[in-house]
Amino acid sequence: MAAPAALRRLFLLLGAGLAVTAGAVKEAAPGGNCGCGASRGRGDEREAAARRYSAAANGGGSSGHGAMVAIPGGVFTMGTDEPEIQQDGEWPARRVHVNSFYMDQYEVSNQEFERFVNSTGYFTEAEKFGDSFVFEGMLSEEVKAEIHQAVAAAPWWLPVKGANWRQPEGPGSSILSRMDHPVLHVSWNDAVAFCTWAGKRLPTEAEWEYSCRGGLEKRLFPWGNKLQPKGQHYANIWQGVFPSNNTAEDGYKGTAPVTAFPPNGYGLYNIVGNAWEWTSDWWAVHHSTDEAHNPCLDHSTVMGMCYLSRAGRTLHPPLLFQRQTASVSLGEKTQISPYGSDRELGDAQSLCRGAELHTGGEHNHWLLFREDPQFLDELFTFSDVRELSAQGMLFHSSIDYWRTPYEKGPLSGTDRVKKGGSYMCHKSYCYRYRCAARSQNTPDSSASNLGFRCAADALPDPQ
Repeated sequence: MAAPAALRRLFLLLGAGLAVTAGAVKEAAPGGNCGCGASRGRGDEREAAARRYSAAANGGGSSGHGAMVAIPGGVFTMGTDEPEIQQDGEWPARRVHVNSFYMDQYEVSNQEFERFVNSTGYFTEAEKFGDSFVFEGMLSEEVKAEIHQAVAAAPWWLPVKGANWRQPEGPGSSILSRMDHPVLHVSWNDAVAFCTWAGKRLPTEAEWEYSCRGGLEKRLFPWGNKLQPKGQHYANIWQGVFPSNNTAEDGYKGTAPVTAFPPNGYGLYNIVGNAWEWTSDWWAVHHSTDEAHNPCLDHSTVMGMCYLSRAGRTLHPPLLFQRQTASVSLGEKTQISPYGSDRELGDAQSLCRGAELHTGGEHNHWLLFREDPQFLDELFTFSDVRELSAQGMLFHSSIDYWRTPYEKGPLSGTDRVKKGGSYMCHKSYCYRYRCAARSQNTPDSSASNLGFRCAADALPDPQ
């Protein structure tokens, strides 16, 4: 029998690609079905390669710690007129203006995500579903023997009970030796929750691709057009025959530390390979050739969090809400979603006041929204930390509200864009470790090769 959570999922075959809702990955296979089998690496050579491409060898720090890099604004060619995977909407090439912003230097690590969870009591969607998808090459024979369901189009993906960010390969696995590796099994919704807590946001697809290119124009990879210049590995991808034999010539059978491999021209590490990275955009495959300004920033964004603490310890899981919508006229209310239900912008007040009342707090009006033209195209934050004297608790509340008048890009959809590819990508199967490459997942999807990094319009206060 399949796991109950897995039975709730809908499997859709899209040509040679794969779509799995609520927990799986979506990756097209240009060469068709590649077969299946466990991965194998060559131990001694792999260890030597890992040392060669380690953080110490490439100038990286010991861990990410949320460091951000200033990305200068500019104009670049987004996409390509020579698409490798046409169904992904990599084309046409178009000129896009991007404002200056900040980008995480590293992918969000297990260490950083653990700080977030310890601070807020957050549960990821993989933990709520009870399972997540794991590449079979990372699983023991004992675990595989207990699984009786696979994805026909990609039998190397298996639903594993108990797989989540703490246990990437399911029960018995651990991140203790991988605290500086990218956090995995993180859905788009989970990534947004982390970004909200950190005072950041997800990058738009245009921002992500612009920063990926590192100042280079019309190049395949962040470092140029050659995959391995002078025999040097610049990213953690699959070597060998996918999926049966991973020779791990780059030193890693699975993920690598977020500080491994040389950075690109903007100082960003592992911007391709290692783990897929979420962006804020809805998925669309048809693009205008008109010159645009960061075309996905065509909507309002509302993000917020409310939670209670005593002596620095979170007492209740946070109330998190986030929603992106089309630009609205002054005075019109924007929708927000506290995990599944639509609420109006004005309800953010009652949402957080309700949290106070539920825990015995006073009825306090803490939030004020300004509908004023001078605030259009700006990010502004409302926050409050209030002591509830009767209980000796602190009530934390924060809202980020961002609006822009631009009217380009998809306004809605069912999937979110992810970029960069992962350690599982090979040219024969998933040639998506190129800057212009892209793929998609439903916002509640998670898998053992899916992570994220954050962006920001201004440097946030340290957590």
